[in-house]
Order: sequence, then structure tokens, then C-alpha cells
Amino acid sequence: MKTPKLLPLFFMFSCLNIGTGYAAEHHSGHNMAAGGGAGENGCLKPQLTKFLPANLATVAPGSAFSFWAFNVEKPGQIKVTVKNIPVEVTTEDKEAFFLVKGKLPADLVNTAARINIKVNAKIPRCNGENGWLVKIAEQ
Repeated sequence: MKTPKLLPLFFMFSCLNIGTGYAAEHHSGHNMAAGGGAGENGCLKPQLTKFLPANLATVAPGSAFSFWAFNVEKPGQIKVTVKNIPVEVTTEDKEAFFLVKGKLPADLVNTAARINIKVNAKIPRCNGENGWLVKIAEQ
């Protein structure tokens, strides 16, 4: 008599357990750094955001720019160019990301220029690239 009452309870527990296992397996790849597939074959692509000045903003020659770099191991992996001119940048470790700052080349005047960012990782398929355009005024 007691078996029929326990059967629905056993069924609910089994469904809950299967769902939890599926969710853990399905979501394990979202945070590769936490061990869900990280290692030699896994990686997180760099995320480059919070570009300042804004895209297509008009700026003075030699103006400062900045951006945030997530999923970057070392600041030395970040390379910045403006119109194929290498730009020296400084980085601040904000624990969750790097704040990257630089200045536009002073000799670029009255032109549009792309601030191009490349992040070179140990594994080539984990490299990242992004950037944005600014309009550089005459003075």
C-alpha cells in the first residue's frame, strides 16, 4: 500500500536530479576559467568595450583614449595601432578587467582614424580584435 504513495515522490526526485545534471553540463562552458572545459583546448575570447571617446567623435590631435579589456591574462598581450602606427598604452588592473589608456599620434590631423586593438593569446584561436573610429580635427 505504501509503494504507490512513494512512486510519485521518487519520480519527482528523479526528474529534478536529471534537470540539475543537464543544467550543470550545459552551462559548464560559460566560464572556461573556472574549469568548465578550460585548459589546453578551452579559452575565453577577449572582450574589448567602453571605448572613449565615442565612435565617430571629433577629437583634437594627440587626444587621450581608453577602453576596457576583459578576459586578458597579461597587459603585454594588448597591442594598439592608429592608422597602422603603433601606440604605447598603459594599463591598470581593475581585477575583473584591464583599463587601457593611450594617446592618438599628435601628427595625425584633419583625418579619420581607426583605433585598432589586437589581443594575442597563447592559443591563436583565442585571439581578439576590435576598435573604433574617431575624427581628428585640425587643431
